[in-house]
Amino acid sequence: MLSDIPQALDRLCHRYPSLLVDVIAEYEPGRRLVAVKNVTVNEEFFQGHFPGRPLMPGVLILESLSQVAAILLLQGTAAQSGQRVYLRGVNDAKFRKQVFPGDRLRLEITLGRRRTTLARAQATAYVGGQLVAECQLLLGLVPVQTEIHPTALVHPTAQIGEGSRIGPHATIGAHVKIGSHCRVGASAVVDGWTEVGEGSEIYPFASIGLAPQDLKYRGERTRLVIGKRNIFREFVTIHRGTDGGGGVTQIGDRNVFMAYVHVAHDCRIGHDTIFGNMATLGGHVTVEDFANISAGCGVHQFCRVGRHAFIGGYSVVTKDAVPYARTVGNRARIYDLNSIGLVRRGLPPDTIAKLKGAFRYLLQSRLNTTSALRQIELDRSLACSEVRYLVDFIRTSERGVILRRASRRTGEVLADE
Repeated sequence: MLSDIPQALDRLCHRYPSLLVDVIAEYEPGRRLVAVKNVTVNEEFFQGHFPGRPLMPGVLILESLSQVAAILLLQGTAAQSGQRVYLRGVNDAKFRKQVFPGDRLRLEITLGRRRTTLARAQATAYVGGQLVAECQLLLGLVPVQTEIHPTALVHPTAQIGEGSRIGPHATIGAHVKIGSHCRVGASAVVDGWTEVGEGSEIYPFASIGLAPQDLKYRGERTRLVIGKRNIFREFVTIHRGTDGGGGVTQIGDRNVFMAYVHVAHDCRIGHDTIFGNMATLGGHVTVEDFANISAGCGVHQFCRVGRHAFIGGYSVVTKDAVPYARTVGNRARIYDLNSIGLVRRGLPPDTIAKLKGAFRYLLQSRLNTTSALRQIELDRSLACSEVRYLVDFIRTSERGVILRRASRRTGEVLADE
């Protein structure tokens, strides 16, 4: 299956509502790609085309085909050389059938002759197996230049990836490595031994990679490593590691850090997490994949926040927050399974039901934690990888886990929210 589709579309300079590709169905590297566009009635172009009989304009069918062709090209050598794809021409276009709201448009692209800066592709579109449109596309590949504002302070030894943009008055330190297609906003600072993955966005006044707030720190060469497509909003602060904590602060891919978030030294953050405004992590905290830490939360040093955990607003977490659960309060208490979040993340209903069964043992059975874990393991109806991970998370905790239930009053407040 094709990866990095958002990054490819970013090179294509498209955003909603101009993105006309929803799903990649088939992919043969360098040769063929099949995608799907779900044509819904709320598409903006239906408002005036035509009143009383909405149909998809033919030019937008061609546009969707050209976007699919660009994705196919950007997964080859162009993806590594910092190029964008532009539509240069359309030949032999024919429209066989109209496209209406509710149709599922299947878009097929097969690459033909290709040169260094030009490529040809055969494009066809289908609805329900019937041919809708066909054409030949001529596509141009243009190098993307790095843009550094004249007022930015970029050290000569800093490494800036292709297609990245450095805004006015931004400061980039000597040892910084910024990947391709990144954005650094006005007056932002990136310093220290910091690596920023491709497609990341650093908004104005954010401070990334500065020295840790640890009195034992004496200027050692410690690092901050950031993955792909992370978003750091205004006034976010992310600190490097310390020698005592392994020397590195690690952030995965596709995380969102809203305004004023602070991540202290030696933290480990996974993929696809969300941090609300002013959320704060102490040193050595681990936040696992898909966790959601709401606005104003504080997480004590050395704590862990488990996979798919949801921490309610302004909570104070002083022990490990259990995976898949909703935890809220000062001090934080467990509420129940994070069912809404799990559904949004696409977990199967059967898996969610098994997790609910495991939480019944942990929270309602009146067994102590050791006995509850034993019963979960013995209950074969709960067997799945998510439940095994939950059990392992609790057993490997060094600070203890939050398994004390919220009061009824807290539950009522959370339900109202």
